[in-house]
Amino acid sequence: MTTRTVDDPAMAEGLERQALATAKRIVVKVGSSSLTSIKGGISEKSLAGLVDALADKRNAGTEIILVSSGAIAAGLAPLGLAKRPKDLATQQAAASVGQGLLMARYTQAFSAHGVTVSQVLLTADDLMRRTQHTNAFRALDRLLNLGVVPVVNENDTVATHEIRFGDNDRLAALVAHLVRADALVLLSDVDALYDGPPSQGAKRIPLVQGPQDLEDVTIGKAGKAGVGTGGMMTKVEAASIAAGSGIHALVTSTANAAAALAGEDVGTWFSVNGNRKPVRLLWLAHLATVQGRLMLDDGAVKAVRERHRSLLPAGISEISGDFEAGDPVEMVAHDGTVVARGLVNYSSEELPRMLGRTTQELGQAMGRGYDREVVHVDDLVLLRAPRSSKLGA
Repeated sequence: MTTRTVDDPAMAEGLERQALATAKRIVVKVGSSSLTSIKGGISEKSLAGLVDALADKRNAGTEIILVSSGAIAAGLAPLGLAKRPKDLATQQAAASVGQGLLMARYTQAFSAHGVTVSQVLLTADDLMRRTQHTNAFRALDRLLNLGVVPVVNENDTVATHEIRFGDNDRLAALVAHLVRADALVLLSDVDALYDGPPSQGAKRIPLVQGPQDLEDVTIGKAGKAGVGTGGMMTKVEAASIAAGSGIHALVTSTANAAAALAGEDVGTWFSVNGNRKPVRLLWLAHLATVQGRLMLDDGAVKAVRERHRSLLPAGISEISGDFEAGDPVEMVAHDGTVVARGLVNYSSEELPRMLGRTTQELGQAMGRGYDREVVHVDDLVLLRAPRSSKLGA
């Protein structure tokens, strides 16, 4: 047998997976397609199998947060709906009916193992505002300290199009960051990420060390079950968010839950490739609805991207959009490449007369308050260039 060192990616991956077996705090996300169907509502067998694996892990001393989709899907059959509704109002109605059914099943299944569960419903607004995300952390942290398994879902009943996460995969990544989890496990009905369509003989990708490993990979969209909103693309995005902010992530099937939590070689492992960031900046990079666009000259692009400086009025050549102070905006180069996102300090009505002028000139001409940065470096997040991965069926 050939001796390998930790410089070997395969061995490093193995050591990281083994650490999952002894992790103190793990966020597990399960998708609608793994728990429900349009015809049968909640699948008791699937839910029980998942709960068995999670409860065993919890009773062994690991803190578990379960981010569970399925509320809307669980509400379809009771409401006589043949498929997932497209309009927000009917989605909200289905979620209102289905969330109670889903929690009742979880409560019953976990109680058989002596584990208490709680319901935590979040909106994107809860993670973008400092006071609310602090309160969310305190509540979740206390529940974990009390031995409870929090069951987290998006608050679909009250969420609007503008403030929705869009899918629970990204919600799970942000929750993992919020509670300072050791790892994120994303479960669905697909056992791993493949280098192409599995039906065409594609191979499993066991390890992703960074965005470069995903170049030219065909990634699937939402499946045919008709009850979910994600698909492999959202799993990869969520795993990449986690790995880029200091949290290991694993993508695999719900059937592999026990094996995954034991650190076995299943699914696709995403190694950490970045440092932990404020949750507000993760929201800004991945969830914020951009209200406007600022075009930067070459000097400003270099200052923001390479020197990590604040954006000043002198470096902006053009603006577009309708925004207020505090809104998220994109910063783009002249070729259209998005360089960064940030929270702007001025409205779209104020900025045009400020373009190309130094903060000193603005302070003298327009008074105090106009000598600030347009986007402060602390409210700015750099964006990686989009990868060339293809979106497959």
